[in-house]
Amino acid sequence: MSATLDRLIATRIRQDVQSTHAYAIQDSRGMVKLDAMENPHRLPPALQKELGERLAAVALNRYPGDRIDELRAALAKHAQLPEGFGLMLGNGSDELITMLAMACDVPGATILAPLPGFVMYAMSAQQQGLKFVGVDLTPEFELDEQAMLDAIALHQPAIVYLAYPNNPTANLWNDATIEKIVAAAPGLVVIDEAYQPFASRSYLDRVTKHEHVLLMRTLSKFGLAGVRIGYMMGPAQLIAQVDKVRPPYNVSVLNCEAALFALEHEDVFAAQAAQIKSERERVQAALREMGLQAWRSDANMILVRVPDAARSFEGMKARKVLVKNVSKMHPLLAGCLRLTIGTPEENTQMLSALQSTL
Repeated sequence: MSATLDRLIATRIRQDVQSTHAYAIQDSRGMVKLDAMENPHRLPPALQKELGERLAAVALNRYPGDRIDELRAALAKHAQLPEGFGLMLGNGSDELITMLAMACDVPGATILAPLPGFVMYAMSAQQQGLKFVGVDLTPEFELDEQAMLDAIALHQPAIVYLAYPNNPTANLWNDATIEKIVAAAPGLVVIDEAYQPFASRSYLDRVTKHEHVLLMRTLSKFGLAGVRIGYMMGPAQLIAQVDKVRPPYNVSVLNCEAALFALEHEDVFAAQAAQIKSERERVQAALREMGLQAWRSDANMILVRVPDAARSFEGMKARKVLVKNVSKMHPLLAGCLRLTIGTPEENTQMLSALQSTL
């Protein structure tokens, strides 16, 4: 790197940006890919052909138009959008999280979330120049009610994020505790239901009781991780304010059409989710038989503690199975791996690879 380029970076790129790391994505070539909570199932061949024909007919020479409104309406129907609520779209949930940080960037604003949790809550705050406060979960990965309430009282956060279920711990939290946090929050509370297709319950039936709560979901876990469609629901007046910072045409015509097609065939994806939930129970039972501690999951992943996380991770990788080593992400995750639930064949291969490292 030249001295000129060094000087340019040192003087024109924010210091806090220089000191952080970009979001890391593991190289998965040639691997059984079970590290990113993706739906392992592809569309059946007949639907692949039909979707290809639909996408081929899309007017790529035009900016996204009315079709985006049709997608918003289809998602509102799919999610059973409450009366008086609005719905906005993001290029994945990540963009929605970024837009929330932009919209709430008032002087002295703080974003608060439990830890360990989804890394983008902290990253979005830091990238926007906001303060981020993380509150540790209990050793069993439950919300520490008093610590959360104390942190809210002290920091008066503009946004409190509650992932429901949480990533990477995969659990749903105590509903009574959540309601106390919602009642105490002076700003927005964002309930992130990214893993809703696999969860045993949703916050949707309670969201209308609070004017400051937003509900965020994504089609990534539905089965469209490559399509990048996130959506957020809340009181129409509040959604309209956040929507002002949304970039124009943030959802492409191809992504829009693929999402509409998927929603027309949601029964196919519901069947896939049902198989994933069934496989999740099988994998959890197998982990218990190995004598490992595996936490209850309401997502398409399982958090498991092994004797030596680095050894198991590398041993599984050598056997062409890629999972996520989260053992150094937070002290509470010491010794833990995060296993995405794949197809039955992939799960069998994953369990065999893990067993060989113990």
